[in-house]
Amino acid sequence: MIKVLALNHVSLLVSDTERALEFYHGLLGLAIDGSRPDLGFPGAFLDAGNAQIHLLELAPPIEAAGGKHGGRDRHVALEVVDLEVIIAELERAGVAYTLSRSGRRALFCRDPDGNAVELLELS
Repeated sequence: MIKVLALNHVSLLVSDTERALEFYHGLLGLAIDGSRPDLGFPGAFLDAGNAQIHLLELAPPIEAAGGKHGGRDRHVALEVVDLEVIIAELERAGVAYTLSRSGRRALFCRDPDGNAVELLELS
């Protein structure tokens, strides 16, 4: 059985990271989290209470419903307990997924409307 623990982050596509930071950091006061790894494209992580907003400077959107890897698209990230259970359930339901390219214990899939969902295992 899949068990979701909490919302981890929401990713938003932006055309200009600095301009987006003027809004989210400068105006709304969200703190910048300096732990963002080099993902090969500009962006920023911002603290928003117990979750984060990840700004991704990429052309929107990478793929439509049923498309490719959701990590480079708008997505919601949910914390889960056991990624192997998630994989088994997704495969049983015939839902396509891709593993995170960051090396984290996470995967990406799409809901029936094509929205990207990240399922991130807590260590």
